[in-house]
Amino acid sequence: MKYLLDTHTAIWALGSKTKLSDAAKAIIGDVSLSLCVSIISAWEISIKVSIGKLNFVGGSAFFIEKMRHNGVELLDIKSSYLEYVENLPFIHRDPFDRLLVATAKTDGMTILTSDENIQKYDVPFIW
Repeated sequence: MKYLLDTHTAIWALGSKTKLSDAAKAIIGDVSLSLCVSIISAWEISIKVSIGKLNFVGGSAFFIEKMRHNGVELLDIKSSYLEYVENLPFIHRDPFDRLLVATAKTDGMTILTSDENIQKYDVPFIW
């Protein structure tokens, strides 16, 4: 089983572990499981840092470095994800989260997220 970390989950895993659910902590702490993060999360961090919506020291470069250091697989954006987004119900307005849903659905992953809008999609999630 592969798990896709939502952006906030990945950020919290790096420093605010108390914000993670017990289930998320258990999965993130289990070295036998395959954890992934999308490059879309690094892009989201870049944008939010640049507009002052997120204070994340080191920005996207630090984020990517820490994910790799912790053994989290960094996923590129595939054209199949974009095609999936085109037919995704418009439940969630956030383009980053819509692409994360498409990534999880296309690659058969479970998303670790507290985002209630993502949880409304037909995608496996844990929180």
